[in-house]
Amino acid sequence: MRVIAKKILRDFWTKYSDSEEQLKTWYKEASNAIWDTPSDIKAEYIRVSILKSGRAVFNICGKKYRLIVDINYKRKWVFIRFIGTHKEYDKVDADKI
Repeated sequence: MRVIAKKILRDFWTKYSDSEEQLKTWYKEASNAIWDTPSDIKAEYIRVSILKSGRAVFNICGKKYRLIVDINYKRKWVFIRFIGTHKEYDKVDADKI
């Protein structure tokens, strides 16, 4: 998969250094993944939430941070839409952000 907007992750781990290793690991795994369906993601990440809109929400550092991505399975693109604290996540609409 081609992960678009790594800078968003980099900016986040600069602010929240405890997330750096997990975000780097997630980025590497997602970049090397071949996801054709939401089930493919679920097979790798048991605790991922797949939304009605097709987006996926990953827990980072337990549930301390949330990462929302929009996935184009046909083109093999993963767009980072949001990364934030759990409290910030509670204030957004994950299907629309």
